[in-house]
Amino acid sequence: MTTASQTPVHLDTVAEATARLLDTIRGLDEHAVTEPSLLPGWTRGHVLAHLARNADSLVNLLLWAHTGVEIPQYASPFLRDADIEAGAPRPLAEQLADNDVAATRFLGLARSLTDDAWRAQVRTRQGRPIPATEVLWMRLQEVEIHHVDLNADYHPADWPASFVARILPQATADLTRLTADTPLAITIQATDTDFTAPIGPSPTDTISGPAASLAAWLLGRTPGTDLTGPLPTLPAWK
Repeated sequence: MTTASQTPVHLDTVAEATARLLDTIRGLDEHAVTEPSLLPGWTRGHVLAHLARNADSLVNLLLWAHTGVEIPQYASPFLRDADIEAGAPRPLAEQLADNDVAATRFLGLARSLTDDAWRAQVRTRQGRPIPATEVLWMRLQEVEIHHVDLNADYHPADWPASFVARILPQATADLTRLTADTPLAITIQATDTDFTAPIGPSPTDTISGPAASLAAWLLGRTPGTDLTGPLPTLPAWK
């Protein structure tokens, strides 16, 4: 059986999520850019600058897949961070135009790739080898999760069910690996789907709630106040 995490993300799904994000940006007022996002130390402007530069970084990976010439996702961690800081204070109109153009560039290139290019192997900025098809999932995560981080009336409950079905098992598996040295001992159980999975060996407690709420808590986006069960302290990791 093919699971959600094994099924390639459709390009139209990324385009639809991007359209929702751009609609939210259009609805912001000029002062909103300098107001806090849900990410500690970042304004909404930081989130918007990051989203645009992320699209450009993933264009690099698609060009790598298309040409066979290695192009790193980011030139360096320093330049990645510097670009975000430089872009954060820009006016709303510039932020919107930048995100619109960057997203259009990414989607346009993605639509032009051949089947062979999509099967090509590239590497994430962490050095993980992936098929180019996974770049679409990388972008979808950035768009959906950071849309929530904008703190602009888009919430985990607004995530499409298909996104939740994919991000929840991935977040569970990633957190299991991250905490291998200091394992948790909990079971994650969705109340609105059939998803259930342990984190750590011999779980003693169960954390339950809607799948989107569980994913948001595991990703560090909410304190989990809408979940039931004893909530352990999770590492800041995503």
